[in-house]
Amino acid sequence: MKVFMVTDMEGVAGVVSFTQQSYPDGKYYEQAKKLETAEVNAAVDGLRDAGVDEILVWDGHGAGGISFEDLHPAAKLLHGRPSPPWSRLNEVIAQYDVCVMVGQHARAGVATGNQNHTQSSQTVDYYKLNGKYIGEIGQIALYFGAFGLPLIFLSGEEDACREAEDLVPGMTTVAVKQGLGRGSAISLSAQEARRLICLGIKTAIDKQRADPIPPLVWDGPFVLEKRYFHTDTADGASSQPNVERVDSQTVRLRSDDIRQIIYK
Repeated sequence: MKVFMVTDMEGVAGVVSFTQQSYPDGKYYEQAKKLETAEVNAAVDGLRDAGVDEILVWDGHGAGGISFEDLHPAAKLLHGRPSPPWSRLNEVIAQYDVCVMVGQHARAGVATGNQNHTQSSQTVDYYKLNGKYIGEIGQIALYFGAFGLPLIFLSGEEDACREAEDLVPGMTTVAVKQGLGRGSAISLSAQEARRLICLGIKTAIDKQRADPIPPLVWDGPFVLEKRYFHTDTADGASSQPNVERVDSQTVRLRSDDIRQIIYK
């Protein structure tokens, strides 16, 4: 089994603040990268315990969230901005069997979701796909699902775990902190969070071998509605081809192929 791991920072235990930790100019940003990398390494340990021998880690945090020199020696790292063209990235995704997520946060608008946001913490009010609110978990599950990769494990903030379980019933999740608000949470200790991630992801692999979770695939056609906080962001989005302006802050995209709109 070959595993593609998608990572983020805002769902990591001990990381609770955008301005102090998650943004690259934050006072504790480098420390936050080490906390994220340690959770990733715990996940790699669990995957190795489960007999997985190929693991690709995708650094999904916008400004970069992995401390490269601290990364587990058994993992490879896909990193750098700007990201490669989707056509090139698709060739990489298609080589893997399952998808897992580490360090994930809840979608924008979740009241108790610590550092909740969807793509941009500074510009996006919400995304809706075919009338259902979705966040970055839904984007990954559906995009990778289109290639036949099921999302089988997620660790992160408690609301993110509930969001994932709603999308993919039966998947394994590990909550490493409980959000109290966008800027506060109750975190497990770093050691306990890593222990649970290691055990949980091994369980996910064992379950997948015994009773596979199918890829997440929704029937089209698809309508993606994106609402922004500010009108100038919607101005920029609406200037793209095949984007419908709904009102001063909202745009819509339509396609029969989820891969054509979910990250546009």
